[in-house]
Amino acid sequence: MLGVWPDNRHQAALLRLLRDGGPRSRAELVDAVGLSRSKLAAEIDRLIDRGLVDTAGPAASRGGRRSSVVRIAATTRYLGIDIGATTLDLAVTDGEMHILGRLTERTDLRDGPAAVLGQALEMAAKLRVETGSKGFTGAGVGIPGPVSFREGMPVSPPFMPAWHRFPVRETLAAALGCPVLVDNDVNIMALGEMHAGVARSFVDFLFVKIGAGIGCGIVAGGEVYRGATGSAGDIGHISVDPEGPVCVCGNTGCLEALFGGAALARDALAAARSGRSPHLANRLREAGIVTPVDVSVAAAEGDPYAMGLVRDGARRLGQVLAGLVSFFNPGLIVIGGGVAGIGHALLAEIRSVVYRSSLPLATGDMPIALSELGDEAGLLGAARMISDYICHTPPEPANQAGPRPAVAT
Repeated sequence: MLGVWPDNRHQAALLRLLRDGGPRSRAELVDAVGLSRSKLAAEIDRLIDRGLVDTAGPAASRGGRRSSVVRIAATTRYLGIDIGATTLDLAVTDGEMHILGRLTERTDLRDGPAAVLGQALEMAAKLRVETGSKGFTGAGVGIPGPVSFREGMPVSPPFMPAWHRFPVRETLAAALGCPVLVDNDVNIMALGEMHAGVARSFVDFLFVKIGAGIGCGIVAGGEVYRGATGSAGDIGHISVDPEGPVCVCGNTGCLEALFGGAALARDALAAARSGRSPHLANRLREAGIVTPVDVSVAAAEGDPYAMGLVRDGARRLGQVLAGLVSFFNPGLIVIGGGVAGIGHALLAEIRSVVYRSSLPLATGDMPIALSELGDEAGLLGAARMISDYICHTPPEPANQAGPRPAVAT
């Protein structure tokens, strides 16, 4: 069985050009890569032999002999798996990152990794059939908690203790028959934004996810920065109120304990039961529960208590982001995740605090924007993560982040 690594940097550059720019003629690739025609032809032929690219007919004439069009192999299939607190999202993309099929199902992380990953594998099998895929070239996985990227496993995730050091990467790689990479869900969302979202033209930016928890994907120089052990960006556990509630991590007054999705649901339920929010009280009577989405709706309809919850949470988040802006000096901040559905009321308060609290040099040209990709960010980012891995020359074994890819059959 042939491996799917490119042999050298020229082949890797060709794969990335074809992935990001779509099919190109050999003549166009000569101009883009800077190789001689004979050298380019040799590299393309090797990629064709390895099943990484194929040809798609003759190119438009540029005068003289017509060259052929080269594209990422039509059989290339990447699987993105985005594991959320209550949902499983899976998507299959082609080699150019176009989504060919997608499935979403409810899940419960408390059932443990064997059950949840088993469910994900069943969904992957369905998608494989629906998209007519022979197999997967690679799979990327996002998990809502701290992840050791090098080992491909969660480490002490607060919401999911049964997942601690479970070999997610090895388990899925063995079952799928392809290389797998595992990362924190916020990091893959940041990759998705960089690939197809508002961060497309930025190489230094922050992606902030406000969901059940709060996390920050850090992109520096076009690469995700994970830190020494993979826990960079865990801003949800920065203390913002020493007198605040105890967080699931055991510390007091964490940002996440005051403004994550679970915190909003907790405060909304208390307000509904006490009658402080008529809108939320009505919602509780009708549905039996209140959710962060209900807070968003109530705030949009002018409910004073819900507006206060949004304003207070956004102010605390803005204070944390102001510190990050002073430290990191990003070119952009993107806000995403389920709670970001609150929308412009949330965004306006965050902007107000950050722009007021940070130095003008850092914020003068720095937009703060809502994600345009929504729940597709993680899926695209997961596929992009494994594609980046495969579309590069193989690293030295000591630095290798995951299993050496092999062609799926």
